[in-house]
Amino acid sequence: MAYTISVSGSDWKTVKFMKTDTKEQLKDVLEHVKFSCLSWTHDNKGLFYNKYPKAATSDLGTETNSNIHQKLYYHRLGTSQSDDVLVLELPDEPQWMPGCEVSDCGKVLLLSISNGCEPVNKYWVHDLPDQGLPHQFNFTKIADNFEAEYDYIANNGRVFYLKTNLKADRYKLISIDLDNPSQENWKDIIPEKESVLDWIACVRSNLLVACYTEDCVNKLYIHQLESGALVQAVDLPPGSIVGYSGRVQDSFIYFKFMSFINPGVIYSMDLSKGDDNLTAQVFKETPIKGLVSSDYVTKQIFFTSKDGTKVPMFVTHQKDLVLDGTNPTLMYGYGGFNISLSPSYSSSRMIFIKFLGGVFCEVNMRGGGEYGNDWHHAGSLANKQNVFDDFISAGEELIKLKYTSPSKLAIEGGSNGGLLVAACANQRPDLFGAVICHVGVLDMYRFQKFTIGHAWMTEFGNPEKEDEWKWVKSYSPLHNIPDTGTYPATLLLTGDHDDRVVPLHSLKFIATLQHKLGASNPNPLLIRVDTKSGHGAGKPTAKRLIETADCYAFIAAQLGAEWHQ
Repeated sequence: MAYTISVSGSDWKTVKFMKTDTKEQLKDVLEHVKFSCLSWTHDNKGLFYNKYPKAATSDLGTETNSNIHQKLYYHRLGTSQSDDVLVLELPDEPQWMPGCEVSDCGKVLLLSISNGCEPVNKYWVHDLPDQGLPHQFNFTKIADNFEAEYDYIANNGRVFYLKTNLKADRYKLISIDLDNPSQENWKDIIPEKESVLDWIACVRSNLLVACYTEDCVNKLYIHQLESGALVQAVDLPPGSIVGYSGRVQDSFIYFKFMSFINPGVIYSMDLSKGDDNLTAQVFKETPIKGLVSSDYVTKQIFFTSKDGTKVPMFVTHQKDLVLDGTNPTLMYGYGGFNISLSPSYSSSRMIFIKFLGGVFCEVNMRGGGEYGNDWHHAGSLANKQNVFDDFISAGEELIKLKYTSPSKLAIEGGSNGGLLVAACANQRPDLFGAVICHVGVLDMYRFQKFTIGHAWMTEFGNPEKEDEWKWVKSYSPLHNIPDTGTYPATLLLTGDHDDRVVPLHSLKFIATLQHKLGASNPNPLLIRVDTKSGHGAGKPTAKRLIETADCYAFIAAQLGAEWHQ
């Protein structure tokens, strides 16, 4: 088994190895690893992984220099990392990132090359011998451009099945015969639908489990592999599929369902008895002491944004909530990178709802992937302002419907969502009572210069190009802080080892905010810097609890929310 260790929350990883039967730690250690694939060859003698040049500091996570020149290697167990086989390097394209996986049959290496965060990639393949590696790697280039995304799902011999958005804004499943790989010979297996194909997995060798997003909730379907024919839809209540287990050789699958008021149910399906009347059975529920889901309600509301676009949001609260405009409300969003928000359970948010009488709202703005690539592109690059307009319009709708009022409305977001809430606070400081900004991208003039920031230019544009600089100039949070007026109570959070969105974004923003408005603003303008902490992944439970308590204490104090036991 290979596993990774991160120190202080940094994106840098150390790969270590263990024998699973005896738990013996092997001597092999792989360093300088970040944003890496890990894929074993089927002889179990080694794996493919990615490595960067050695970092500029020994205190990993505190450096800010750009992450470039990632390479793909093969490590054979029992050898030194210095002896690893270089599979691919791209010296003329230092920002490209090559990742790979080994096919289910173990006979083909599948290479995916990305350039930024746009859902597109080159797709190359190479046959693998039964033992060891080829003498040299000469890849067959199935797709050698950045026009679409290709994701391996399964294969039947030399016929490979890929999920793609090629001429399919909401994704589809295609098949490619590696012995006849020209694009004119590709076949559609499951055509694009009105809903978005989130993920798809092969099970029982001849069936597909397909998860779709339909108006921001997940739906599950079973299809035949070779024909793509629908076998049946899986009956589930509105919510999200947040976990799945089922391999190509398995005849049982397990998946976990969750919603804003349901902390989780694991279902099982027995696929061994034919394709008729496949039924999901409850395998395990997640009980939480004191939680009665029927005491709460979630509503999906479609509101009209500034340009007339209909945008959905979910609103969750106690059933007996009175709509009088006085309810403390927390509005959350992300709106970027083709990432979809779907219903999920949070104990801290439920505490806010149950004991502080709160309303929680999650907004599915443009920029996300909820309705496919067009929805994403409507909120990226030159269209980024649409994301802020959607979020502001959501707040106005909550006030119009008398859920809350500006002094009772808090907004929260992290990373790209931190950019969101900071930009909205700048543009409409009168609309919000409190702002919680986690690890935000706040300096839009220079984000591309630090660590992996160059990969975000596919989302925001390149500030070093004049036309694209004008896009970010209009909303860059650091450069659009108002000079006068009242600013909402603001809490920024960052970590001293965040090498994804480096702390200088938050530090410069809070310094400028306090310099401009600190002397006259009646509301607190604060920053919380966590030590030995990164962008969020791998943060210890104790740290998460303390941070969450600080955030909700700040929200409660600023909105005047009172604890009710």
